[in-house]
Parts: sequence; C-alpha cells; structure tokens
Amino acid sequence: MRLPIERECPFDPPARLRGLPPMSRLEFADGHLGWLATTVEAGRAVLSDPRFSARQELKHIALRSVRPGGPASPAPPGFFAATDPPGHSRYRRLLTGQFTVRRMRLLESRIERIAAGHLDAMAAAGPPADLVRAYALPIPSLVICELLGVPYDDHDFFQDCSAEIVAARGDGMRALADLTAYLGELVRRKRSEPGDDLISGLTGDLTDEELANVALILLVAGHETTANMLALGVFALLEQGSPLEEVSWESAVEELLRWLSILHLGAPARAALEDVEVAGELVAKGETVVLSLPAIDRDEAVFEDPEALRLGRQDARRHLAFGHGVHQCLGQQLARIELRIGYRALFQRFPGLRLAVPAAEVPMKTDAAVYGVAALPVTWS
Repeated sequence: MRLPIERECPFDPPARLRGLPPMSRLEFADGHLGWLATTVEAGRAVLSDPRFSARQELKHIALRSVRPGGPASPAPPGFFAATDPPGHSRYRRLLTGQFTVRRMRLLESRIERIAAGHLDAMAAAGPPADLVRAYALPIPSLVICELLGVPYDDHDFFQDCSAEIVAARGDGMRALADLTAYLGELVRRKRSEPGDDLISGLTGDLTDEELANVALILLVAGHETTANMLALGVFALLEQGSPLEEVSWESAVEELLRWLSILHLGAPARAALEDVEVAGELVAKGETVVLSLPAIDRDEAVFEDPEALRLGRQDARRHLAFGHGVHQCLGQQLARIELRIGYRALFQRFPGLRLAVPAAEVPMKTDAAVYGVAALPVTWS
C-alpha cells in the first residue's frame, strides 16, 4: 500500500489505516518497499530497538514532497534528532539538563501570564477571532523564544520559516538555510553577550554549528507542534461538544494527544541496521519502517473504544504522541504544561466559545508534515 493522506473526518485517521495488521508492506515514493507499523506494541518495538537507526541518510521517505532537495546526506553536527548513540547520547545528556521537570514547572506562572495576556487582547478586540493567530501560535512561540533566548520581535520571520520547513510543498530548503543562518548569528552574539537562556547555557559545550542546529530543532519543534495541537484540540472540543465544566485538564490533554495525531505526513521512521523481527514480520537490513501514529494511538488492543474521545480516559497516557525510547521528545513536559494551561485558560475565560463558521469550512493543513488547522475562526457570547 501507499501511505494514505486524505481523511474523511479532520479528527480521524484515513480510512485505509483501519484494520491493518501490526506491520504492513508500504511502497515509498522512491520505489523502496518498506513497512508501516500500526500498533502500540510494534511502534514501541521499533523505537526502542537499537537495531533500528534514526540516521536520515539511511531512511527512505514515504512521501517525496516532505523532504525537498533529493536524497539526504548525514545529519550536520548538532542535528541530534537524526543521529544514533553514542553521538545522540551526548546531545541528549546536555539538553536533558535544560529540560528538567522542575524547570518546566517553574515556567507555569509565566505561561499563565502569557495566556492571560493574549486572552485579554482577544476580549478587547472582540469576536470573531482567528484562534491560531490570536492565541494558539503566539503562546508556544513566546515561551520557546524566552527559553532559548531568541528575540520575540523576530517571531514573524522564524514562524514563516518554520511553516515553510514543515510544509510538504514549498521552498523548505531556502527557509531552512535562512533560519540556520539567523540562528548562527544569534549563537555568535550569545558567546559575547550571554544571557539566562538555553543557548547561552550551552555555549561552553557545543560549537557554533552544533548549537545553531540544536536551536533550530528546538525552535521549530517547540512552537509548530504545540501550536497545532492547541488549535486542533480546541476545534475538536468545540465540534464534539464535550462537557468541560468538571474536566481534569491534565487527563484531557493526554486524551487529546492520543485522539488527535498532528504528525500526519512527518511520521517517525527508522531504518533497520540488520534483520529484525517485529510483530511476526522480518524487517530486512536496509528497510525503513514508518510509524502511523494516528493508527497506533487508536490501537484497540490497548485503548478501550479507541475511536471515542473520552477526556477522563485512564489509559490515555499510553499513547506514542511524544515517541518512545532514546529519541522520546525532550520538550514533552513543556508541551503538556502549555496545552493544559492553554485549554483551561481559554475555556474559563470564554465558556461560550464556539466556531464562527461551519466545521466543514475550517481549513486544514492537509499538505504539511505537522497536521492541524490553518485557521480557526471562533466567536463567543
């Protein structure tokens, strides 16, 4: 099969992903015959087994348009997401010290103030509003800027670059070069004028090139993913009509992460370094396995009635939205905090929030590596 893209419903996986075995043959854009993992067990097995590599030069891409510019070369220094241990371990160790649960929780009051400020601005401007531009995008953008030490005054530039980088169609390579050059100059300034931020804190451990690429990954991932999840989650809650008066937002966030997969085209993938058996199938050396997170996180063997959105679901945290194994998302605790505060503050401030257009008219990002809504028109009483 080929990787399906179109969805019948904006909140459901493509129909062709339903009922597949744990491992299915998948035809890649370049003709490579690889595999698609569709269950929690298979996904965890692939992501935790050191016989599978994250190196980008070893992996085939299921959809050609996700990576412009032809075959990949080895990841440049600092591009830790596309490296394996022991090199990956070095970067991970340095960054883990910057993303401790304690440090993330210390950011809570700041995130609450940021959310409140943008809600004040929405209220002052009056309905309707595009929730993406007015709320979902600026909150994680401002937080990751403060964490990294990136001037928020430049947010339009890096948001535009990020959107191009994660778009399946567009001038992603030029945007990548522009953003890398910008961060390279910022790193050089931090060396001479350090501040109380993550980039400054790593100048003694990493080269300029390494640090610019680390910052690139954290900057793009730190706002694109959370912004899309925040807006898509609000869309789902409004469309599903879920009662929110007594909801525990901590558990609701986990269920939304499970039920809504934003990694649509940019699915996690690994290349087999040797022959490996997964879920009864032999993955040959050199073959690529792509994980279908929309299917995995609705695995009926793990989640009871997986198609239903249950905000109080007890086992929701077994999802793989943040990955698994040594490459599990570094910023997952920060993302959880931003989502919890973002949802709670929004619905407390505007309990009468509703869509300003019919749900069918909400534009979706169907051609981007990070799935979500392109805009979310809302109004309130």
